[in-house]
Amino acid sequence: MRILVAEDDVRLAALLEESLTEAGWTVEVVHDGRTAYDRLLSDVGIDVALLDWMLPGTDGVTVTRRLRDLGLTTPVLMLTARGAVRDRIDGLDAGADDYLPKPFDLDELLARLRALHRRGSSSLEAPVQVGGLLVEPASRRVSRDGVEIVLSAREFDILHLLVSHAGRVVTRLTILDEVWDGETDLRSNVIDVHLASIRAKIDRPFGTDTITTLRGVGYRVDPSPGAVR
Repeated sequence: MRILVAEDDVRLAALLEESLTEAGWTVEVVHDGRTAYDRLLSDVGIDVALLDWMLPGTDGVTVTRRLRDLGLTTPVLMLTARGAVRDRIDGLDAGADDYLPKPFDLDELLARLRALHRRGSSSLEAPVQVGGLLVEPASRRVSRDGVEIVLSAREFDILHLLVSHAGRVVTRLTILDEVWDGETDLRSNVIDVHLASIRAKIDRPFGTDTITTLRGVGYRVDPSPGAVR
């Protein structure tokens, strides 16, 4: 996994390089916006960009906006010392995928970067179809029998994980690791709440039953889901 870090604070940049390298990333560091823009424009092998908002030369928001205008979809996490909601909205509207205010917790930064990398990787995956249910990672769209179904980002990630392993059991621990980066207590009912919502959207209106709960084990999507009995 390759990450471009654009940070003009030399000490923070060095800390990020060391921490991300220890976490298994291949890290490249630049210290100004123009260089970050040129590297992202010329190197499609970068998996995630970590951009400081207040970069000298060209700020991180402008870099992101220009990349998006050119159709580049490299995931961008914006670091910002700005705390105003309006500033954060401007960053997201410019095309940033996520933001993290300074000072930040390193573990949270790593979790957010892993999540962005997963989303970026999923955009290259082929659509998955189970019965009449179609899950399209590139557009993050879900439909059944041609009817579009609106899921939250977390619901989509759970469903995509399950249908990608159709016919096999996916444990609760796997879901926590893949969707929440292990940050949620296994004893929490957060998975059950999300699965109840997913079932209400993809099955109940269509009279189908896609996801089987195996108590104490996990969940399984059957390759040919049947009607609800």
